[in-house]
Amino acid sequence: KTIENVPIGNSLFDAPGSEKVAALLEKAKANNVDVVFPVDYVTADKFDKDANVGAASDDGGIPDGWLGLDIGPKSRELFHKTVVSAKTILWNGPPGVFEFPAFAEGSKALLASTVEAAQNGATVIVGGGDTATVVSQFGGEDKLSHVSTGGGASLELLEGKVLPGVAELSEKDA
Repeated sequence: KTIENVPIGNSLFDAPGSEKVAALLEKAKANNVDVVFPVDYVTADKFDKDANVGAASDDGGIPDGWLGLDIGPKSRELFHKTVVSAKTILWNGPPGVFEFPAFAEGSKALLASTVEAAQNGATVIVGGGDTATVVSQFGGEDKLSHVSTGGGASLELLEGKVLPGVAELSEKDA
């Protein structure tokens, strides 16, 4: 929505977060980092497991009154190619509403891709409760390098921030 003005219908939109996108993409470009976005979507007319299911792509966007609740088949393939070519993968957040069967295929596909990457020698770190649930629910816990429910904490650690619990445990009494 922010960079290419693709309509997102009634999908959730983080306005404050969207203000950071252009700068992040510029930083990625300056560091020769490819950023891969979905190009198609599985849509719903409401946020419900029994919603009517549709499809949309970046060409026309998601229509008003519909929500993007999963990535579509072209995006799954695009993400697969990206993931299996990586040496280190940090997965934080499922690509769809995996709790609803009609919108779980993107999460299942991304899990399969990370498992394949791990089998080919990649390090795969899963952080976050929802993502850990995907891994557990669809049988990948023993096939990945590390699975943690601490997604926010994992990201803060990677940012170089001090985690209060770790700091407390690390302090030694004199």
